[in-house]
Amino acid sequence: MKLEKRRFRLKAKFMARQFRTRWLNPTVLGIGLASFFSDMGHEIATAAMPAFLASLGMSSAVLGLIEGLADGLSSFAKLLSGFYSDRLRKRKPLAIAGYFVTASGMVSFALATQWWHILCGRVGGWIGRGARTPVRNVLLTEATTPEIYGRAFGFERAMDSAGATVGPIAALLLVATVGFRWTFALTFVPGIIAALLIVFLVREKPHVPQPHVSLGGHMKSLPKSFQKYLIGVGIAGIGDFSNTLLILWATQAFSTRFGMTKGALLAMLFYVGYNLCYTCSCYTSGFLADRFPKHLVLAIGYSLAVIPAVALMVPGASFLKFGIVFAFSGVYMGVWETLENTTAATLLPVATRGTGFGVLATVNGLGDLFSSASVGFLWAIEPVAAMIYVIIASLAGAAIIANTRPIGVYESSVAH
Repeated sequence: MKLEKRRFRLKAKFMARQFRTRWLNPTVLGIGLASFFSDMGHEIATAAMPAFLASLGMSSAVLGLIEGLADGLSSFAKLLSGFYSDRLRKRKPLAIAGYFVTASGMVSFALATQWWHILCGRVGGWIGRGARTPVRNVLLTEATTPEIYGRAFGFERAMDSAGATVGPIAALLLVATVGFRWTFALTFVPGIIAALLIVFLVREKPHVPQPHVSLGGHMKSLPKSFQKYLIGVGIAGIGDFSNTLLILWATQAFSTRFGMTKGALLAMLFYVGYNLCYTCSCYTSGFLADRFPKHLVLAIGYSLAVIPAVALMVPGASFLKFGIVFAFSGVYMGVWETLENTTAATLLPVATRGTGFGVLATVNGLGDLFSSASVGFLWAIEPVAAMIYVIIASLAGAAIIANTRPIGVYESSVAH
C-alpha cells in the first residue's frame, strides 16, 4: 500500500512538472523559425543545384565531391565553433554570423559559370552552417529541460524540414519563371530573415566561460558514455550520403523518359515529398524519444535506411520506385537528425556542451565527407555496390546503438 502511494505521489509530481514546463518558449520558437527560413533559402539552392550542374554536363562523381568536401569542411567548422563557444560569455553572435555566411554562400551560385564556382560557394555556405549548428543546439538545450528535449529538438527539426519542403516548391516555381541565376540570387532574402530572428527572439542564458581549457582538454573530459555513443553514430554516418545525390539520380532517370527539363522538375517534386515525410518524422520521433529509450528509436531509424537502398537497386525509373526512395529517406533522416541531438543533449555536462555538440557534428560531417564522395563514385561504377555499402554501414551503426545504452542526466523511459 505504501509503495503504491509513493508511486502515485511520484507520478503526480512528474505530471505537475510536465504541466508547468513550457517547452515552446520564445527561444525555441525563434530557433525553429530561423531554421525554417534558413533551410528554405539553402534548399531552394540545393534543389536547383543538381539540375544546374547537369546542364553543365557534370556527373554524380562531381556532385558527390562537392557535397563531400562541403560537409567535411563544415564538420571542422562545427568542432571549432563548438569549442570556441564554450570559451565565450555570449554565444549568440556566433550563431548570427553563421546564418549570414550561409545565406551569402548560397547567393553566390548566381554568379557561377564553372563547377568549381559552385564548390566554393557550397563550401563557404556550409562552413557558416557548421559554425552555427553547435551553438544553436546549446542555446536550444539551455532554453529547455531534459524531459522535453525530444519535443524541442523535434520542433526545431520539423521547422527546418518545413523550410526544406517550401524551398523545393519555390525552386520549381522560380526556375520555371526566372531561371537558375535569379533563383539563386533570391535565396538571400530568407537567409537574412533567419539571422534577424536569432537577433530579436532568441534569449541566451548566462554561463561561465571556459577560456583556459584547451580543445584537447575539453574533448578528453567528455563523458565515456558519450564517446561510446559517437562510435555508433560514426559508423552509421559513413552510409549517410547527401540527398542531392537522390535528386541527381532521379533527374537522370526521369530525363530518359521525359527530357532534361521535365525530368529535373519531377525530381524536385519528389524531393518536396521527401521533405514532407522528413517534417512529420522529426516531431514524431522527438515525441517518441520523450517516452521510449532514445537509443532504440535511433537504432530503428538507422535500420530504415535499408528500404530506400534496396529500392534503388531495382532497375527502371518508375514513380513507385522513386516514391519509396524519397519517402523512406525522409522518414529515416527525420529520426536520425532529431534523435542524435536529443540523445547527445542528455549526455553532455554544461561546461562542455558546445564542444560535445561540435564533436558530434564533426563525426557526422566526416561521415558525410566519406559517404557522399564514395557513394557518388561507386554509383558511377556500379549502383548496386553503392547501395550494398549503404546497407552494411546503416545496419552496423544500428546494431552498435541498440547495444549501447546511453547513461545520461535524464532517461525518459525511467521517468515514465
